[in-house]
Amino acid sequence: LSSISKAINSTETPVKEKHARRIILGTHREKGAYTFWSYALGFPLASSSILSWKFCHVLHKVLRDGHRNVLQDCMRHHSSLVEIGKLWAHLHDRYGQLVAIYTKLLCTKMEFHAKHSEIPPNLEVTDEVLERTAGTDINNVFQLTVEVFDYMDSELRLAETVIRQLNTSIAISTLTSGQCRLAPLIQVIQDCSHLYHFTVKLLFKLHACLPADTLQGHRDRFHDQFHSLKSFFNKARDMLYFKRLIQIPRLPDSPPNFLHAASLAKHVKPVVVIPDEDDAEQQDDDDDEPEPLIEVSDTSASSLQSQPQLDIFDQAFGPPNGGFDDRDLQIESLKRDLELLRAELERVKAEAQRYITQLKSQINSLEAELEEQRAQKQRALVENEQLRMELEATRRRNAEHESVQTTYIEAEKRAQATEQRYNMLKQKHTELVASHAELLRQSADTVKMLSATQQTQEEVERTKQQLSFEVDRIKQESDLKLEEQKFEMEKLKRELEEKMAEVMRIKATLQSSEQTSDQMNSSLTALQAEKERLMRSVSEKEAELSSLRQTAQVQQSSLQQERERNSRELGELQGKLQEKVKEQIKRKILEEQFALLQGTITEAESIIQDAVAKLDDPLHVRCTSSPDYLISRAEATLGSIDKVKKGHADYLSNMGDAGGLLRALTQFSHLAADTIVNGSATAHMAPTDHADRLTENCRDCGSQSLQYLKELKSKTSLQRADPAAIRAVVQKILHLGQELRPKGRDVGKEELGDLVDKEMAATSAAIEEAVRRIDEMMNQARKDTSGVKLEVNERFVFNFCSIHQSEFRRSFHQGVLCQKLSLD
Repeated sequence: LSSISKAINSTETPVKEKHARRIILGTHREKGAYTFWSYALGFPLASSSILSWKFCHVLHKVLRDGHRNVLQDCMRHHSSLVEIGKLWAHLHDRYGQLVAIYTKLLCTKMEFHAKHSEIPPNLEVTDEVLERTAGTDINNVFQLTVEVFDYMDSELRLAETVIRQLNTSIAISTLTSGQCRLAPLIQVIQDCSHLYHFTVKLLFKLHACLPADTLQGHRDRFHDQFHSLKSFFNKARDMLYFKRLIQIPRLPDSPPNFLHAASLAKHVKPVVVIPDEDDAEQQDDDDDEPEPLIEVSDTSASSLQSQPQLDIFDQAFGPPNGGFDDRDLQIESLKRDLELLRAELERVKAEAQRYITQLKSQINSLEAELEEQRAQKQRALVENEQLRMELEATRRRNAEHESVQTTYIEAEKRAQATEQRYNMLKQKHTELVASHAELLRQSADTVKMLSATQQTQEEVERTKQQLSFEVDRIKQESDLKLEEQKFEMEKLKRELEEKMAEVMRIKATLQSSEQTSDQMNSSLTALQAEKERLMRSVSEKEAELSSLRQTAQVQQSSLQQERERNSRELGELQGKLQEKVKEQIKRKILEEQFALLQGTITEAESIIQDAVAKLDDPLHVRCTSSPDYLISRAEATLGSIDKVKKGHADYLSNMGDAGGLLRALTQFSHLAADTIVNGSATAHMAPTDHADRLTENCRDCGSQSLQYLKELKSKTSLQRADPAAIRAVVQKILHLGQELRPKGRDVGKEELGDLVDKEMAATSAAIEEAVRRIDEMMNQARKDTSGVKLEVNERFVFNFCSIHQSEFRRSFHQGVLCQKLSLD
């Protein structure tokens, strides 16, 4: 109890380790945190943010290192911790904002470990226990991974907020104010190292069972957490405060590649090392070891130093008296005495150490008894207080019984509705998985068809080349045959000319020589026969040449027909190929346009998510805006929604051009984010009811916008995407902004003129009524009084009426002037 009061106070100093250690030992001694909570409930946590911050720090250490029953005791006070966080979240206090985030982290930690009891709050488990906790059902592994992601987000959010506050306040880690904020980050570093290892293991297990596209969101979330955690570790490693308290591990340069299963072997589990405590803290502790009773180091050192000097002296001058000297005997006797004294000293030291150990054990037992008696006393006081509180709670419980029953019925209805929504989401997830598998199969079939088309095109090219080669070959052969036939014809012609010349020569010989006519006749006959034979051979050769020409013409015509048929087939194949290429180009254009649309939608989602995140950002609390500016932003957003709807219709009619939809989505994302941010800023200056409704509508606007963008991002839901829900929410924000405008501006010029006329008529009626009552008072006074008294009363009434008439006219004219100014 003394350590609790010393550790948790409103002083801006870090919690001392020895106090936290004694509190943790107390939880192990009593096997729970009953005493801790009984004492902590008396702290004024709602009045001091530093006190609440140090309470959360001690509770974090107790959860991590305390007894295993501490978690059950802390879960009983879960609602109280939530209320403390909500209280400080609404206050503009730096420590208050940190307390709100820290309480959310502690609640997340308790809920996680209460659900998964196999994993202790210090997260120190083996991989086998983690595998057993995840189980074999892939849905359980998926859910456990999401819960670990949420756990890590809570840890990193606290760390980033603390470091951001240190940067903005220019605090130094060596000052107590900076150390008070930085001290809980030691536990955050310990938790994050284990959570990072859990996430890597679970994601590799998911990628072994599910397709990569299904886990794209998990990979993106892990990459964001990886870079945030690495930045946090690097910043903490550079701070002087952490260098003597904790050894922070180094993460790899790039995140693991979950698409490659062999990368799991390269993963190294980050290990956080807590070095031994400093000497200053050991001197501060009450259980320090006593110093030795006798110091003998100087004597032994001097004796050891004197021995080498004697040896060197003897080596230089020789032993005195030939090796026999009284001093040698004295030295030997002194050595023996020294050994005896050393043995006696060791025995005395051992005996003293034994006495010290016994005394320490007695002191510990007495302290334990004293602590137990104090605990019993405190427990008795707490039990009395609890009995009194239970009595009051029983009285209140009887009064609240009916309201609890109605609340239970409503909660049961909400639980049934939640179960129905969960079943619908589960069914939708199954349909999405089936459609994704069908799309993968269609993609594989398309790839096969494309490869078959490419093979057919290659075969056509090869056939075309073979046909052209065959045509060239046949043409060359026909040309060679024609050349040969021409050569033979020329040869025959030359022979015929030689024969004709010979005949002419013979005729001349016959004419010149009549004596040899008979011989010449016979020769002529022979020549005629030879001529006929040659003519027959010429005619045969000509017939053969004509037949060869006809054959060549037939072959050439067949080749021409074959060439035309091949050209027609080639043209048809080229046409089909061009159609397929056009289809592929068109499909590629559609895919590129859809990819551009997805990129734009992703950027729009990040813009709107950033605007929604500012609703919970503690630094945005001081930002304010006017209702008029919010109305202008909401009206511009409604105009952009119409443009988005028109761009969506144009894109559905022509999916090859997404330019209009991209421009409309870009304008819509910026205007919607501007409306959300200005709506939150306007809510900071509005009344509580309007502020809550305006903030809730801003959140609904962000969620509806993200849902609409998510539907646009998927091809299955692109057709039915409708921004009607966004329009309804923006109109609500517009109406709330109009309600928050000053009331005088809502009245038109004509209505204000009517109000002035009515006010003047009512004033005239009041004046006439006052005149009538004054006349009645004067008549009654004339009847009842006379003389001097009547004159005095008349003057009094006249003065009274004059004064009030002037005052009334002045106030009336001022009111009319104010109304005219408001109208102008």
